[in-house]
Amino acid sequence: MVTGLDKEESRPNYEWHDVRFIGALIGRYALPARRQPEDEKLPVYACRLCSISTRMLVAMGPVVGEEGETVSAHFDEFGILRGRIARRLPQGFVMDITISDSERERLGAKIAWQKKCVHSQVPDKREHKRFQPRDPRTTIVTGDGTRHSCFIIDVSQSGVAVSAPIWPEIGTPMAVGRLVGRVIRHLTVGFAVQFVDIQALDELESLLQPLGN
Repeated sequence: MVTGLDKEESRPNYEWHDVRFIGALIGRYALPARRQPEDEKLPVYACRLCSISTRMLVAMGPVVGEEGETVSAHFDEFGILRGRIARRLPQGFVMDITISDSERERLGAKIAWQKKCVHSQVPDKREHKRFQPRDPRTTIVTGDGTRHSCFIIDVSQSGVAVSAPIWPEIGTPMAVGRLVGRVIRHLTVGFAVQFVDIQALDELESLLQPLGN
């Protein structure tokens, strides 16, 4: 015989299941089904988290998968999250998170903590501070005129870090939006381009818009 107390104790604790965090956090993601036999490693792209609950997340990135495609995403604040694309967006995707009830409880606790936590702001001592543009989508144009869509990780007056479906060599000249520069560094999820000239801070976002806008 199951008493009311027994029923209560056997019921999963859904205390955290409705918590939601809305805010921009940088992470990375991969689409495992797209691995090719010749790939030495699975391509990983940068992304920007827009919102997350214990059941789904919304992210922006340079490569948008198909509905139903598997995704593996990682955010320092929440760890590795796996699932499938529930809906494509013009700038990214909505992902259903596939985890167990116990993992959902732990994720809910992390989301609740992230909502309450105010990160201490460490002074940025670099000459040109980095920031995230409001619209991270743009295009890069290589020396042969080929265009590629890309995702801006962050930008400063002297350069920009991007994630794209290409891996140019160090020193490769290219334009990011309307700004010309050269690849100076490879990142885990992309590469950094140093502009030929230092740019005016108040003009950066307009100059980084995709060509044709």
